[in-house]
Amino acid sequence: MNSFDYEKFYEEVGKTNGWDFSNVKSSSEDVGWNFYEEVIKLSKKRDTLLDIGTGGGENLLKIASSLFLLIGIDLSIGMIETARANVKDEEASNVKFFQMSSDDLQFPTGFFDIVSCCHAPFSSKEIARVLKDGGYFLTQQVSEADKRNIKDAFGRGQAYDSPDGTLKERYKKELYDAGFTDIQYFDYDAVEYFERPEDLIFLLSHTPIIPNFGQDKSDFERVNQFIEDNRTEKGIRTNSKRFMMIANK
Repeated sequence: MNSFDYEKFYEEVGKTNGWDFSNVKSSSEDVGWNFYEEVIKLSKKRDTLLDIGTGGGENLLKIASSLFLLIGIDLSIGMIETARANVKDEEASNVKFFQMSSDDLQFPTGFFDIVSCCHAPFSSKEIARVLKDGGYFLTQQVSEADKRNIKDAFGRGQAYDSPDGTLKERYKKELYDAGFTDIQYFDYDAVEYFERPEDLIFLLSHTPIIPNFGQDKSDFERVNQFIEDNRTEKGIRTNSKRFMMIANK
């Protein structure tokens, strides 16, 4: 786990597909919310939005008509190249993308009405700085118990040895320390089905759920056994566990 180069991994994925999972066939039950719909609920037409860890920008482009200005940032140059190509295709003049670290936001103090961050790291202090008084910060993150049966099958995985809730408690403390006092918390643990073996293998190959997946031949033996053990009429069964925080400055 400690030797896995996440920055290099995300850079390579950004160049390959920009985190576009549109061809993956899957379904879920008991999903608690749609993150970017929650962002829109707290946004006004005149608002300016910052999206941290925007990837290929697909989610931002879907909500572009709902806000005045949308800016997406990502640490990966490859991701931003994909996002800029996508924005040209969509001809969304109010959407901009920049390569930038979330630890050092190159924006003026109090510039944004809304800041969103889906499945990416963030700095609570930097968000508090660039967010206007009365503005909202929303984040959705992957819980440690996500894809638990897959990690158990491999005996390793992203945050495999961390107790569930560790990341949420850390972010909760950091947000309070940064000056946020009104913070709401939400969780869901949905059942997720992948329709075909290739859908599951694509997921494992393009995310860090199982770091270094495929580098050891035994990984394919394990994934084949996992598929057989978890195949149902609805698909190959696993879980999707998420938490969301909404903080008002």
